[in-house]
Formats: sequence, structure tokens, C-alpha cells
Amino acid sequence: MNSIGQKICESRKAKGLTQEELAELSNVNLRTIQRIENSENTPRGSTLSSLCEVLQLDMADVQTKHPSKKENKWGSLMLNGLFVGVLNSAMMAIFGFLTLDTAANLNSRVGAYCLSIFMPLLVVAFTQDFSPTKRVLQFGSGFLGYILLATVVVGFPAAFIKGLIPSLTIALTVLYYGNSFVNYPSMKTRQ
Repeated sequence: MNSIGQKICESRKAKGLTQEELAELSNVNLRTIQRIENSENTPRGSTLSSLCEVLQLDMADVQTKHPSKKENKWGSLMLNGLFVGVLNSAMMAIFGFLTLDTAANLNSRVGAYCLSIFMPLLVVAFTQDFSPTKRVLQFGSGFLGYILLATVVVGFPAAFIKGLIPSLTIALTVLYYGNSFVNYPSMKTRQ
């Protein structure tokens, strides 16, 4: 969450207001407030002024950026890269076992299709601040590589019929469009 959205959200909650109440008091659209608090939008001008007035915040203080910790140090980057590599390998192995293994049957293939929806949705739930492209490149690169590898090793028709390519394609699609499902209004709890 960016610092402005976080400050507004914390201040709103401290005052015991719901997003709907804040929208009504400040004459700012509810969806705009949701976007601000979810870091999808940064308030400026009259919107920020109205919110600060209702929440009794100083605009200069809200806009001041506090120095954040450097998260992109080499050790952190290497650890994140290692984790993403292991995660991609594990997901590839699971889909391969459920579809291409000699013991794979209809039940395991149905399991692969279910996992191709639910595993990426879990990733999306924890990476909502990622762009869809970044999420697919970071968590779906193994899927893309596995589609190419399976096409070369077992052939496209065999990999498609056994369910590997369709399940990985579904997983990539869910990774890309997952924010649409995770942010669906009826699925969100009242904030």
C-alpha cells in the first residue's frame, strides 16, 4: 500500500468510519476511495483536500513520503529469485505428475484443472500489487517454459490430449486476469 492510501485507510479506521461513510461525508466516489486505499489511485487536489478535511489530516503530512527501508538489496533479491525458481519448479512438477505421468488417470487430470485455477488465484491474492504482466513473468515463467519443453519432448498433440497444455494455459490466464476475480466486489469483506 502506498503511504497516502495507507494513511487515509488507517485514519478512516481510527475514526471508526466505513469507506461508504467516508465517501458520503467527503463527497468522493466510493470506488475512488477503494482505489486509493488499495493503492490503485493516488488522490490529488480537491479529492485529497476533501478526504483530509473529513479525516482531520494535514495535507502536507499526508503527502510527505517517509523514507522506506531498502527492500531490493542483493541478498533479498537472490532469496526472492531462489524462492520463485523453487516455486515455479514445484508447480511444474505437480502439473507434470498429474497429467503426463504413466499413472495419470482422469481423476488426476481433473485435479490438474482444479489446481490450474486455485493455485494461481492464491498467488494473485498475495501479489495484488503486481501488474498482470509482472505476475505472469515471475510466477508463470515456469509454465511457459514447461509448455515449450512438453511440446518438444512429448509433442504438442500428446501434451494437449493428456491435459498438460490446457491446464497450464488456464493457470497462465488466471495469473494474468486474477485481479478481476480477487477484487470482485461481492468477494470483498466490508472494510
